Amino acid sequence: MNIAKMLKQAQQMQAKLAETQAELADKIVEASVGGGKVKVVANGAGDVVSIKIDPQVVDPQDVEMLEDLVLSGVQQAIEDAKKMAGAEMGKLTAGMNIPGMPF
Repeated sequence: MNIAKMLKQAQQMQAKLAETQAELADKIVEASVGGGKVKVVANGAGDVVSIKIDPQVVDPQDVEMLEDLVLSGVQQAIEDAKKMAGAEMGKLTAGMNIPGMPF
């Protein structure tokens, strides 16, 4: 395979990866913790886009529990987003280990 052909294929893969990353920003995952009392939505880029808290878990006497629920929900949403992104990127890279790619 000549160098020009390899470079063209690399450029095509780079374009596909960029397109997939843009598409991932539009895909969402939702993590629900505390029996659904805290719901966290993240996108495929790993950004948390919303947090919903059931008013029943807002107890001024137990702020620590709410903090733990929010933290747990955020961690789960980000983990789920990473898994989704890894699966999508894995389709393009066919398992290749590409330096600089977090997946």
